Amino acid sequence: MMRLSRLGSLHQCRLSFMRILMRRMAQENWQFSRPVFDIDRKGVGRAVYTAMGPERAYSLVAFAHDLPAEKRSDRVIADAWDTTFALFDGIPDESDIERLAENVPLQEAGRVSQRELSLSRANRSARLWTHVVDRLASGQQPDLQQIEAVGYLMRTTAVYGSGKFGAADRDVISDRAEMQPPFQAEMLSVYLTRTFVRDLVNHIAASRGGTQAVSLDPAIARGLGIGNSTGLGMAPFIVNHPILFNNWMMVREEAISRVRAVARAAPEDVKTFGQLVKQSILSVEHWRSEHPVQLDKLVRLKADLKTLAQHLSSWDATVECPWNTLIEWSERSLSEEGQELVASLILEPYGALVDGLAGCMADGNPDAFRIDGSMPVSAVRALLQECFGWALDLDWSDPANCARAWYVSEEKLEPRMGERFEEPIAAYEQPLAPARDAAAAFSALEAWDPADTVARFLLQHPEHRHTVRRAQMGRVAPYGEIRDNTISTSVMPVDMLRAKLSFFGATHFDPRSDRWVRICMYAGAPYPEELTPGNADLWVYPETAT
Repeated sequence: MMRLSRLGSLHQCRLSFMRILMRRMAQENWQFSRPVFDIDRKGVGRAVYTAMGPERAYSLVAFAHDLPAEKRSDRVIADAWDTTFALFDGIPDESDIERLAENVPLQEAGRVSQRELSLSRANRSARLWTHVVDRLASGQQPDLQQIEAVGYLMRTTAVYGSGKFGAADRDVISDRAEMQPPFQAEMLSVYLTRTFVRDLVNHIAASRGGTQAVSLDPAIARGLGIGNSTGLGMAPFIVNHPILFNNWMMVREEAISRVRAVARAAPEDVKTFGQLVKQSILSVEHWRSEHPVQLDKLVRLKADLKTLAQHLSSWDATVECPWNTLIEWSERSLSEEGQELVASLILEPYGALVDGLAGCMADGNPDAFRIDGSMPVSAVRALLQECFGWALDLDWSDPANCARAWYVSEEKLEPRMGERFEEPIAAYEQPLAPARDAAAAFSALEAWDPADTVARFLLQHPEHRHTVRRAQMGRVAPYGEIRDNTISTSVMPVDMLRAKLSFFGATHFDPRSDRWVRICMYAGAPYPEELTPGNADLWVYPETAT
């Protein structure tokens, strides 16, 4: 399960963070309002969108700017954006908005406070934005082909949280029920941002077109999400957070296991699954990419779905544990991409069985980070063998196995991966090669008395502390380690991006290289004024003709 090719084939599911948030907001009947919308005819100004839950409120404070086209950039080192945002803890007063107006547009150059939970920015998809504004201003709806080709009017270039630039640390909100699952503040920020973007394009079109202007058709607006361009900055996350990523993976695997253990499938559940397969076929038809690796995966996925549909036409769902038999069939008959889609789809009819697992996805085991210095050397070697046995057999002197090195670019201020033997980067390497480091630690421990303590070993070899810590974490985090070489000549960092983004709930992954990917978030989701328990979940699957 933890091979990169498998992680790079994951799909969104019921336990994706966007869907967890949407279900909660609908079930708890959150109330939404727009107390401030002070935007001029050029689309410059500020707005506030408030989401009121059962106990507390959260507000997106949005700033729209007049950005010249030549300054529009998705790079971290950019210093201006079309829109900038902060998610405020509560309802801001005028002094809060003024404080944020002085800092939020500056992003990294400004500072926010413990009252802010996230800081973000977004740029227009320039060509589609212009098309939509022009058409609405002239009284027409935009061309659906152009809408479907892009899928979003704006794309975020960063959504920062957890203490960045003065924002509240995760610990400030982790005991709140609505924020206990991972990344809920960030997902709420993006959801409200999508609403602001819709309102902004309608406002600018109305200002330009006057009485002849029309608003974006709700059905078209619903199909638009928020885009995102994500690069190597996200890839180290799953290496650097083994306990947290383990919890995500373990919960997903537990959910799949629970459904596979269902003894008898109710006819309505089988019908729901079959309908979602049809909707998935439509979704994949709309999935666009120009990257050869993804194009090949899409060809295989389309073939997988055709094979799946044919299999379902004769599938006997009345046998004992039918979902288990279906998973076993998929493992024999489909590609990894298809297998993982089936694994996600079988969860959909069983919300009552799996949704409660969302509360287990946070990082709640601080003791796991403490090294047990009393552990015998023999026990540490056994743990390394268990977690990294596959890596111990690799020839780490072979340049192909250590061809790459991770580092942080001083110019771009972003994580980068370069060619170790072609660029002068080895001295700046980040510790993102746990397999190589595990092999080195295992070799160094071989010279020590098996009964000696690892504390004595680390006193003389502190360079292996991080590896010993990871090995001991493996006792409680069986899914914490990628079982692949992250610095080999053939590594595909985009697989790490796909794994994390699938848990966010992203769809239609579009790699632009092996190192960055474009995605869409919330496409198809109901807007706040439309949200109900009835439409809060399966919006991710496009509707088909009945």
